Parts: sequence; C-alpha cells; structure tokens
Amino acid sequence: METPLEILPVYPPKVGQDVPTAAEDKPPAVVDPVTARKAYQPSQKEIRLARVQTATLCWAVFLSGFNDGSLGPLLPRIQHVYQVGYLIVSLLFVFQALGSLTGAFITISLTPKFGFGKLLIFGPLFQVVGYSIQAAALPFPVYVFACVLSAIGSSILDAQANGYVASVWRNPESRMGYTQAAYGAGIFAAPLISTQFAQLQHWSFHYLVSLGITLSNILLLFLVFRGKPQDDCLVKLGQTKTPKGTSEHSQLRQILSIKALHLMALFLFVHIGVSIAITGWTVSYMVTVRGGGASAGYISAGYAGGAVLGRIVLIWVNKKIGENRGVYVYSLIAIGLQLVVWLVPSLVGGAIAVAFVGLMSGPIYPLALNRAAKLFPPWLLTSTMSWMAAMATVGGAVVPFIAGAVSSKAGLKSLEPLILGGMVVMLGLWTLVPKHIDV
Repeated sequence: METPLEILPVYPPKVGQDVPTAAEDKPPAVVDPVTARKAYQPSQKEIRLARVQTATLCWAVFLSGFNDGSLGPLLPRIQHVYQVGYLIVSLLFVFQALGSLTGAFITISLTPKFGFGKLLIFGPLFQVVGYSIQAAALPFPVYVFACVLSAIGSSILDAQANGYVASVWRNPESRMGYTQAAYGAGIFAAPLISTQFAQLQHWSFHYLVSLGITLSNILLLFLVFRGKPQDDCLVKLGQTKTPKGTSEHSQLRQILSIKALHLMALFLFVHIGVSIAITGWTVSYMVTVRGGGASAGYISAGYAGGAVLGRIVLIWVNKKIGENRGVYVYSLIAIGLQLVVWLVPSLVGGAIAVAFVGLMSGPIYPLALNRAAKLFPPWLLTSTMSWMAAMATVGGAVVPFIAGAVSSKAGLKSLEPLILGGMVVMLGLWTLVPKHIDV
C-alpha cells in the first residue's frame, strides 16, 4: 500500500521580503580579461571615441617632446645671458632628470588615490607654473627651479598617457607608435622654434609658446576625459574594468620588486642615453672630424626626423615581426649604419647614415612599451611606465655627459666607438628581458 504524499502549505512572502530567484542563487560571473579581450568587438561609436582619446593624448605627449627638445638651441643664449660656463649650464639637464624622477614618484604615489583623469589635469599645472617663470627670465637659480617644475609635469603627463594608450584593447601597437611619434614630433618641432627665439632680445618668450600648448592641453584633456578614472574611460570604449591587485603593499614596493621592470628601465636608460648622445654630439663630431660647416647642424634634425618617420611607417613591420624580433632587427641595422658613420670618411654619407640610424632607432621605444604592456599587471601599468620613462630621462642626461667627458679627454674621435658600445650593451640587455608576464 502506497504512502500518501504530504502536501506542505505555501506561505506568501512577507511585505518587503525579496523572493529569491535561480539567477540570484548563482555566484556572480567573473569575466576573464583575456577572454573578454579576444571577444572584444567595439561599435563604430566606441572606435571613434578611442580615436578622439588617442589624438588628445598624442597632443599631450607632443608637449612632453616639445619640453624636452626646447633646451638645446637655447643653451648658448642662456650661457650669454646668465654668464655661466659649460659645467654650470649642463646642470640644467641634471635637474630636468631630477624633475622626471620626482614626477615618477608622484605618479606612483598619487595614481591609486586620485586616478588617471585628475592627474591628467594636475600634471600640466606644474608646467604652467614652470613655463611662466621661465618666460620671465628670472635669475638663473629660479630658472633652474622652473626647469624642475616643467619636468615634473611632463613626467606625470607622459606616464598617464602611455599607461592609458597601452590599456586600450584595439590596435595597441599602432596607437603606441602614433603616440611616440607625437613625442618625436615635439622634439623635432621645438628646436625649429627655440632657435628663432634664441636670436631675439626676448629669448625667454619661447616659453610662452610652451605655455600656450600646455593650456590647450588642459582644456582638451578635461573636455575628453572629464577628470574620470581610467576604468570609467575604458568602459566607454566597451572594455571591461581593469582587474585590481590583491597585494597589501604600496605600488612603489610592488613595482620595485619586479625584476623585469629594472631590466626594461635599464634598457631604456641606455637606449635614450645613446639617442640623446647622437643628437647632442654628432654635429660636433661632423664639424671637427669630418670638416663640416654651419649646415652640419641639420644632421641632428635628420636623426630626429628619421625617428619620427620610423615610428609611423614601420608600424606594419612591427605587426608582422613583433616587438621582440623588431628590437633585434632594428638595433642590428642601426649598429651597421653607425659603423658607416664611424668608418666611412664622408660628411654627406655620414649625414645620410645618421638619418637612417634615427629611422631604425625610432620604433624601439614604443616596441619596448608594448612589451611592458604584456609583462606587467594592468593595475601597475601606469606606474611601471612612469618608472621606465624616468629612468630613460636619467639616461638621456647621464650618457651624453659621459660621452662629453670621454671626448674631452680622448678627443671627439672616441665618440663613435662609445655610441657603438652603448648600442651593443642595449642589445645585450634586451636579451635579458623576459617574454612572459611577470607579476
């Protein structure tokens, strides 16, 4: 005989009590960043917005390049106005490097607290103050202090821009190439303008041009990004939010514990140092060793123009061979061309070779940043970019100083072997940089 079924009473939910559903019984879905990136299909509106954001950040990075490229042609006028020698005026490069390091520490410390959008506005404020002081041509110690302020702002702005561009999922290699080309365009354009101001009575009014670019940057950065955190801006592009780290340590301690970061930073230290040594000393080499005249000054512009062109026209090559092989190929070709500059006693041939060295060297920096975007955790990307850029700036001050010191003892003929040695060291450091994510 079967047991009758027991029917239990069903009570209605109390007022205000939520009725559980099957969906609520399940844990929230966790979106895998790698899977989300592979499935990423932005709409046309999101693609247009990404282009606007990238163009705005290119203008910001152009300002950083303009800041770094302005000083050289003004040095003779600065020496004349302030009655200082080579040793004292060279301190400007040292203090600019100090400003870049300070900006890196500010970026690492404040980015977690205030976020991307606010620092995009905060950084250029240092430049507004710095350029205003420099335009007034105040006493030399004040001028040096203003250089530090400008370098701090440039460092903060550059790190935020590079960190954001590296975080955009669609065509990150091309975007980084265009962004760094904008930096090179700033370095190329600045001497053309500062050279003209160096010949005028009010030479310091060159910094009013820099101030105008800075103010336009602040306006555009506010209109496009509205001071919002990076995640909010990336979500507007259809991307998922960046995963957060679980470490209890500060960002500074986290990034200093990453071995790959120090290798990358040292690589860029040598790379940018060699690049600045080429632009700073090759003209003197061509005049003294190859018998060049006043027009030899355009050789450094040829290097800078080649670097800008290389960052744009070689993007398709970068996509084909990747950043790892790209750095090897470009570095080896650049070494071969630098041998031509050293061993072929021709002024015209050397000038052409220098321009092609710039063409080959140009893509190396953005390729290194693309590698960094794959190596380091997303939540540390802006801070690691800032640290690498600061070390690169320090290299841009230290290596040319070493080149000048060696040349003063052994003559300018020693310049080319020194530059070649730096290129070989740079290539060796790249072999030590890991290819896989290091967290």
